Amino acid sequence: MRAMSTPPTKVSFKEQMHLAREEAILQATCRLLGEKAYDAMTMDDVANAVGIAKASLYKHFSSKEELCSAAMVQILARVRTYLDGLAAEMPPLEKLQALVRWSLERLITNEMPLLPSRNSSLRAVLMANKDYLNGLVTVSDQIGEWIVQAQAQGLINPTLPPMVVLYTLYARACDPVVTFLKDGGQYSDAEIVELVVRTCFDGLSAR
Repeated sequence: MRAMSTPPTKVSFKEQMHLAREEAILQATCRLLGEKAYDAMTMDDVANAVGIAKASLYKHFSSKEELCSAAMVQILARVRTYLDGLAAEMPPLEKLQALVRWSLERLITNEMPLLPSRNSSLRAVLMANKDYLNGLVTVSDQIGEWIVQAQAQGLINPTLPPMVVLYTLYARACDPVVTFLKDGGQYSDAEIVELVVRTCFDGLSAR
């Protein structure tokens, strides 16, 4: 006798609208965190960006800290998805360069939240968020593996501690050089991304 399959749970229209609005809120938050960073962003800014009342915003997230934590968790999920999508046969150095390039492309269009400063209250909230920490560890372990492989191949300075290289790559996701060059107006977004990638991996020494 064949077992009967359980029909998929139907999501109500109200729930679909709730989820769609929540996604819009998180997207707006990521953009605002990229434009003005956590300490300068307000819940009013988010509500205005989404086009909803602040009271409606609080139905989804009870505080600015909870909202921004959810946005940062979502960003880490996007990073993991990008890393998983890289071809397995791609050399480790090229994977690292592709990640930095992807991060800079998000940064230059304000899609990448700026990392919280040491004295930001968001940092303490994130350090207490299990989903964020688990995502960060997963991403860091994957990138760290590629760093060690690239060092073994002599393509990244093997005398540098892998953690130093990891933090250096992370810092490119909030590199002020991008803003300075964009404000200068001399280079296109694509040229800025390539210039920062080159200085990150090739340094400033003449070859």
